[in-house]
Amino acid sequence: MSSIRQLLQLKGDFIWCVTPEATVYDALRLMAEKDIGAVLVMVDDLMVGIMSERDYARKIVLLGKTSRDTRVGEIMTEKVITIHPSQTSQEAVTLMTKNHIRHLPVVEEEHIIGIISVMDVMRDIIYEQREKIKSLSEKVSGNKLHPQF
Repeated sequence: MSSIRQLLQLKGDFIWCVTPEATVYDALRLMAEKDIGAVLVMVDDLMVGIMSERDYARKIVLLGKTSRDTRVGEIMTEKVITIHPSQTSQEAVTLMTKNHIRHLPVVEEEHIIGIISVMDVMRDIIYEQREKIKSLSEKVSGNKLHPQF
């Protein structure tokens, strides 16, 4: 299993964030521009929440609010689940599944060093499974050509 640190090294450790005072519209525009599904909500260096596409759909669209008139702080998820860079992709999947979330900020020594999505984790798990299958196939093929008695 890859560590979350390895995942960040491959995908990059970009952190896109907004303040609680930003409009939801501005946050959505940033998300569209960067092709991401969530932004961290920060006050100085302190993470105070996360805003995702799911927050927008459930707390703006379904409640009849407008994104230009609503502040991020009004709809963000305040209880943010995080992961440590030494943890594995499998642990990330477990956290995401258990908590019904798609994004995990990566925190080390109280500092945010990146964010991963369910797609990042699944891509890693699929790659690892393909490598295992390839390795096993090579062993099976090798055993047929060179039987061991």
